[in-house]
Amino acid sequence: MPVVDIPGSKSITARALFLAAAADGVTTLVRPLRSDDTEGFAEGLTRLGYRVGRTPDSWQVDGRPQGPAVAEADVYCRDGATTARFLPTLAAAGHGTYRFDASEQMRRRPLLPLTRALRDLGVDLRHEDREGHHPLTVHASGVAGGEVTLDAGQSSQYLTALLMLGPLTEKGLRVHVTDLVSVPYVEITTAMMRAFGVEVTREGNDFVVPPGGYRATTYPIEPDASTSSYFFAAAALTGGEVTVPGLGEGALQGDLGFVDVLRRMGADVEIGGDRTTVRGTGTLRGLTVNMRDISDTMPTLAAIAPFADGPVRIEDVANTRVKECDRLEACAENLRAMGVRVETGPDWIEIHPGAAPEGTEIKTYGDHRIVMSFAVTGLRVPGISFDDPGCVRKTFPGFHEEFAALRARL
Repeated sequence: MPVVDIPGSKSITARALFLAAAADGVTTLVRPLRSDDTEGFAEGLTRLGYRVGRTPDSWQVDGRPQGPAVAEADVYCRDGATTARFLPTLAAAGHGTYRFDASEQMRRRPLLPLTRALRDLGVDLRHEDREGHHPLTVHASGVAGGEVTLDAGQSSQYLTALLMLGPLTEKGLRVHVTDLVSVPYVEITTAMMRAFGVEVTREGNDFVVPPGGYRATTYPIEPDASTSSYFFAAAALTGGEVTVPGLGEGALQGDLGFVDVLRRMGADVEIGGDRTTVRGTGTLRGLTVNMRDISDTMPTLAAIAPFADGPVRIEDVANTRVKECDRLEACAENLRAMGVRVETGPDWIEIHPGAAPEGTEIKTYGDHRIVMSFAVTGLRVPGISFDDPGCVRKTFPGFHEEFAALRARL
């Protein structure tokens, strides 16, 4: 039975780095994800004057509740959305002038709802080129707190950034949310804040965060559920079996819900206390599924959809159009290039069975999730290659080696 060792969660590692930097004391992060995104986040903290010590299996962060240790910094956020959205928010709680820039890909991704909310809280934040996009400069002088309204319909990361800022404000924070996508990611945030000593309460559409700061702790990082989806999908597609240890009933990540989609399609799924196993049964049924809350796994499902016995329709995933690339169109275009019939709408994609997909070069748009998803398709379609296979370093530098090992065992 192949047991796959999945690297730590990207979303949990990024939040843990923010919380550790904000906490009073030294925090140890156990088995953090080491990838381009998280290394970029840690490097950003270092540029802001936080001490980050690294050993192979853990990172130690010296927290500074008062904010960055330097009065001026220039931070490059690479491709990381969490880095690019969380670090300016963290810096706002300090005192100094902090400039943030990012890659071309990240410069295209939106930031405006968070910018507006921070300005409403009195933060002096200026965009250099396009309003609502990097590069930007924060002239920080602490944040008083109070009430603010936020539209998180494009990204739950805007809300996560504000919630994590809350305990660093003088009065605490009440965030009124008008729209919200990817709710499970916000639940990750509030569970992690609890582990660092802060209780967030929810009153209808309002999230209330008390002042008073965070306590340092030792925090284990669970394996990445979005990354696990490719290995679970591989089992369902090939009739094999895959177990991921460290992800079970108590998992924080909503993307583990992807295995419920595989179960509906006919796979055997077993979720234990600290592990999840998926077994393929030789059947993949078509289905219609709403993936609003687990939209990062939409490409994984699209990649195995041509092998179902009926149409696979994925709905309510408009936000996948503003990720590293327009993932909805990228999936459609690559599937069509293989000869698969696909229809799309503003927030849905429908993939039809019946084609005999042919190998092709996948256009990745520099998006790690497109590569990892279509690697699964490659288990059934020979001759698939990628125009940029290396972009997986964003979340899983060793993906191709690990997936080749799995292919050999399946």
